[in-house]
Amino acid sequence: MTTKSYRQAAREAVGRYHESQLALLVQRVDDAIDRFRGGELDAFDVDQVLFQYSRAAKELWKFCNLGDPELAANIILERPVVDWWERGAPRKR
Repeated sequence: MTTKSYRQAAREAVGRYHESQLALLVQRVDDAIDRFRGGELDAFDVDQVLFQYSRAAKELWKFCNLGDPELAANIILERPVVDWWERGAPRKR
C-alpha cells in the first residue's frame, strides 16, 4: 500500500470510528430526552446530560481531528475503546 493510499485508509477508518462513537453519545442524549418526556428526569437532569455530551463530543473530535490520522487509526485498532462519555464527565471537586 502506498503512503497516499495508507493515509486515505487511515482517514476513512478514523471517520468511521468518529461516527460510530458520536452515535453512541447521541444515543445517551436521546435516552435522556425520552426519560424527560416520560417524567423520570427533570430539565436539570437533561441539562447535565447535554453538558456531558458536549464535553464528550469535543474530546472525541479532538482525538479524531487534531493529530496524525495514521496514529489515530493505529490507536483505534490496537487499544481498547475509549469511553468518551466518561471523558466528558464533569470533574469532581
